[in-house]
Amino acid sequence: MEPLTVPAELESLDDIRRYVTAFAEASGLEKKAAYRLYLAVDEIATNIITYGFREHRPCGEVVVSGDVNDEALTITLEDCGEAFDPRSHDMPDAEDLETPLGDREVGGLGIFLALNGVDQFDYRRVGDRNINSFTMRRVPRDG
Repeated sequence: MEPLTVPAELESLDDIRRYVTAFAEASGLEKKAAYRLYLAVDEIATNIITYGFREHRPCGEVVVSGDVNDEALTITLEDCGEAFDPRSHDMPDAEDLETPLGDREVGGLGIFLALNGVDQFDYRRVGDRNINSFTMRRVPRDG
């Protein structure tokens, strides 16, 4: 599939979701893995749109692309918003995960679930661009 370029607006999330779902389906990704990928991309895309362009909108776009080979499927989100590596966000520890939602501080769980829902996550900053990559294995794990 050709890359998808959408405005960095919440209304674009539906287009991103459709792209990820169609790419995963066309690539033969197992349904549970496809759903985890969909949720991870959705969480990070929402954060990019909501927080990455607060101060300025230098380009105001998010580019979604996919790559697939025999072993894995990768979805990449690229934007020119503020630099932010989701892995640098404070993650809840095991004790926090046992705390009922009503007793927890708001925030942080979505990124935690996104990064732990995929087989591999990578972030890099290239020039003025954030590049978030989500990889799911297409073959079952050994053991």
